[in-house]
Amino acid sequence: QVQLVESGGGLVQAGGSLRLSCAISGRTSTTYPMAWFRQATVKEREFVGVITWDGDNAYYVDSVKGRFTISRDNAKNTVYLQMNRLKPEDTAVYYCAAGWKVSNEARGYDYWGQGTQVTVSS
Repeated sequence: QVQLVESGGGLVQAGGSLRLSCAISGRTSTTYPMAWFRQATVKEREFVGVITWDGDNAYYVDSVKGRFTISRDNAKNTVYLQMNRLKPEDTAVYYCAAGWKVSNEARGYDYWGQGTQVTVSS
């Protein structure tokens, strides 16, 4: 089993930055591809980006490319989502997820955190 706990959400003005963290515990002997998803009110869960197990590659949805960066520190069992130039449409609950392979679909991930709220004011 793997447990994921997100932190770092909050309220920020448009144009500002936030860094989310996802702490991984449990079966950390296996290094998983790690993804970030988000879900706004009355919307489906949306893929944000994913990083490979070794951190060498990351892939993003077009709407966040150039603004968001995923990184990981496997020694600390932590994954990060750096969000810059935030927009009101980035407002959502952000979830980290662990899976066995890189995917942009929620069904590709077996383990999920509880989510952290990000609110961007205009």
